Amino acid sequence: MSVLLIGVWAYATDGMKKVSISIIETSDVHGNFFPYDFIERKSNSGSLARISSFVNDKRQTYGDNCILVDNGDILQGQPTAYYYNFIDTVSKHLCAEIMNYMKYDAGNMGNHDIETGKKVYDKWAKQCSFPILGANIIDKTTNKSYLPPYKILERDGVKIAILGMVTPAIPLWVPEKLWEGLEFEDIETSARKWIEILKKKEKADVIIGLFHAGKTGKKLNGISENPCLDVAKNVPGFDAILMGHDHQLENIKVKNVNGEDVLLINPAADGNYVSEVTVNLTLKNDKVISKSTEGKLVDLKKYEVDKDFIENFNSGYENIKKFVGKKITSISKSIDTKDAYFGPSEFIDLIQDLQLEISKADISFTAPLSFYSNISKGDIYVSDMFNLYKYENMLYVMKLSGSEIKNYLEMSYNNWIRTVRSENDNLLQLQKSTSTGKYIFINPSFNFDSAAGINYTVNVTKPFGQRVRILSMTNGSQFDEKKIYKVAVNSYRGNGGGDLLTAGAGIPKEELPSRIIYATDKDLRYYLMEYLGNAEELVPVKKNNWKFIPEDIAHKAASKDYILLFGNKKK
Repeated sequence: MSVLLIGVWAYATDGMKKVSISIIETSDVHGNFFPYDFIERKSNSGSLARISSFVNDKRQTYGDNCILVDNGDILQGQPTAYYYNFIDTVSKHLCAEIMNYMKYDAGNMGNHDIETGKKVYDKWAKQCSFPILGANIIDKTTNKSYLPPYKILERDGVKIAILGMVTPAIPLWVPEKLWEGLEFEDIETSARKWIEILKKKEKADVIIGLFHAGKTGKKLNGISENPCLDVAKNVPGFDAILMGHDHQLENIKVKNVNGEDVLLINPAADGNYVSEVTVNLTLKNDKVISKSTEGKLVDLKKYEVDKDFIENFNSGYENIKKFVGKKITSISKSIDTKDAYFGPSEFIDLIQDLQLEISKADISFTAPLSFYSNISKGDIYVSDMFNLYKYENMLYVMKLSGSEIKNYLEMSYNNWIRTVRSENDNLLQLQKSTSTGKYIFINPSFNFDSAAGINYTVNVTKPFGQRVRILSMTNGSQFDEKKIYKVAVNSYRGNGGGDLLTAGAGIPKEELPSRIIYATDKDLRYYLMEYLGNAEELVPVKKNNWKFIPEDIAHKAASKDYILLFGNKKK
């Protein structure tokens, strides 16, 4: 999510005037409205409550010449958003109330906002007292932008244009029923069109790209998920591009094709940082004759929460605290995702059981959706469901052949492990972070799918394509590579996310919808709560339906990697 704050002050001498514009952006707030983590049920360092204090300070300095904007992914993450998205659907959405209170001037749509579904994001957008932008979200019936493409603001003789866009990779992750009737245009293509309108028709003095996309990255199925660097270089006219989506702190300047400076800045996620951009302009007889842009990232830790904010939204805070504090059941032992990287785990197998139970599928695929999540022994509360299942994915049942299942797993484990040639080698594909010095996965762990419903081995000494051997169905029947099976996957995977179905199983992207034979109406977290609520006590069971082989080599390699990742030996 992103916030843009623009303060302007000026003085005039003989027709000359200097104007300074301060732009503050936040991104990917993900429901962190309060200084409290409702999932972990403890105090939180970021939040809009702290940002509100920062904004108030800026408004003390700049008066009415402040502009506040949001850059998307605010409707998903913490239970604060989930509660008003799906539980209390009668009250005014807390997110809209908070953003109106903070006097936002514009918002932008993010991919996780789209993921809440039209009913939710349309309601939220209507309740906001400012426009939610989306220049590249196209309504197929009108061939025009579904949302306002940009916002024009005038401050002290300076005309500021804010152009909002979202990553066009949404169809790769989000079920079509949640964005039916829409399509998502390439950001660079759309930027070329709108920049001319902003320059020639609107005659904007300052043009800001508010793009829910990251700086750069590989294309996904030919779609540029994170094209901001390319836009900054290739589409002249932007003074700054405020980024989001990839949760990466960034503050750089690049030259565009005309040799002009363009600022790229990204405050990462969860309201821990804001981007502060200062644009200095010189005007002569109300015409801009020069301008420059500087940016910095501001750590919000030093800011106290806005007490008026907390008091104003105390009832919403209490509603959510009551919601997450509701007991669902209890669990006989603690479970976490650590074991999931080294073999079967109770944490992953709980989700596999749920997917198989709901879908009645033959086989289930799932992965750790967070690098580390845990549920402690004892009572399980609603808050724990956000640890157990991070995103609002729905469940699909798809038709896959046995050979496609095998190839899917080959790609998954190739994302995950190396070819081990000796006991001195590492098992996992790890690298040392340049920023923290800690070891991290080279590839996202949410693409490390394992399977339930089949018994199989993964030979760590073999190369890609030769590792996975499927021995049988778990019920003892024969596994047949030519047979068609019903396979349970989450909607992110079923839409092509992670490329396991496309590049892995070899299914053309356009064929994926025809492979779906069932989809849930609600998200998996809802069914988790329902499923677990029917049990007096949950007794986690490890299926042990797959393993890394040769076991001695894999175990020695895994033991070293466990220490690299988690800093201690596996208990």
